[in-house]
Amino acid sequence: MDQSDLDCLPLRAINVGANGKRSFDKGDKRRLVEACLQPGVSVAGMAIKAGVNANQLRRWIEQHKAEQKDADGTMDAIESAPAAFVPVVEVHAAGPKAGAELPTVPEPLPVRTLQPPQPLPARLVARLPNGVSVELECSGQDATLVMATIEALGRCHVPARR
Repeated sequence: MDQSDLDCLPLRAINVGANGKRSFDKGDKRRLVEACLQPGVSVAGMAIKAGVNANQLRRWIEQHKAEQKDADGTMDAIESAPAAFVPVVEVHAAGPKAGAELPTVPEPLPVRTLQPPQPLPARLVARLPNGVSVELECSGQDATLVMATIEALGRCHVPARR
């Protein structure tokens, strides 16, 4: 966008009807719309600079694009892009021959139910003051055994060293 594009700003009304509707110079409108089509240009910002409603300017841009499309007979790159997902259909060139067997459908795989994961074993290591080391490897089902072992170890009295 160069300075010649901004010479038309703000747009000057060439006629104001009895109902208050303003008419603008077609060349100025075209330059404004083309300036809006430049990359990085804010349509709302240009509308404020031109002194027109942003929705009106967007309608002018859409009309301009439609006119360009009709004149060129081409579409924008976005509009002409192929669909992202295309259905795939298998087509056989010729039907099965007379007397030929149709392909068999494989049996479905058996459904397996997943078992909940087993908890990993816990490891309890206790080093007593008298140098004895106790290691326990247990699962969730051994909770009562582990509690009993801890209680028993707690009851052991080791005389303090002098």
